[in-house]
Amino acid sequence: MNFHRQIIPDIIVIKPKIFLDNRGYFSEVFRNDLLEKELGYKINFIQENESKSTKGVLRGLHYQVPPYSQAKLVKVIEGRVLDVAVDMRKSSPSFGKYASVELSDENKNQIFIPHGFAHGFLVLSSFAILTYKVDNYYSPEHDKGVLYSDKNLAINWTLSLEDLILSEKDKAQPFLSDAVTFDK
Repeated sequence: MNFHRQIIPDIIVIKPKIFLDNRGYFSEVFRNDLLEKELGYKINFIQENESKSTKGVLRGLHYQVPPYSQAKLVKVIEGRVLDVAVDMRKSSPSFGKYASVELSDENKNQIFIPHGFAHGFLVLSSFAILTYKVDNYYSPEHDKGVLYSDKNLAINWTLSLEDLILSEKDKAQPFLSDAVTFDK
């Protein structure tokens, strides 16, 4: 596995080594020891989620606040998505900035998103199946979000905003200026 820090260094893209032969391929997709070595701290994933969405579906931007904040390890099983993480840590030099990466069943890359970041993804293929590990349980009372189209975020979703398919919840998220943020 190779670890690549992004424009926001806390966001890490994990590129697995793929071993191909006439039977197919083999790859280690998760090694806790290697991830912890790269992070410099312990991580304990306790829940895994999966979603299937069609082209143009945008899910996000979501996060949970303490004591139920979550770190995530995101991977695409089938299809292709644009995955986005927005820094919601008010005291961070990258507050309100985002990192984005294309994840697909072909590149097999994963993205690690630490506590303090909002997360969302846009399906670029006809459909996509996405899975992600989290280090804290889902808590509806601690579930927050920020508006995907906030001009202060200036996220390049690569598709026209008019063509996106969103839930009513995601359409009604607050602007960054009104969103709940992390203190550190």
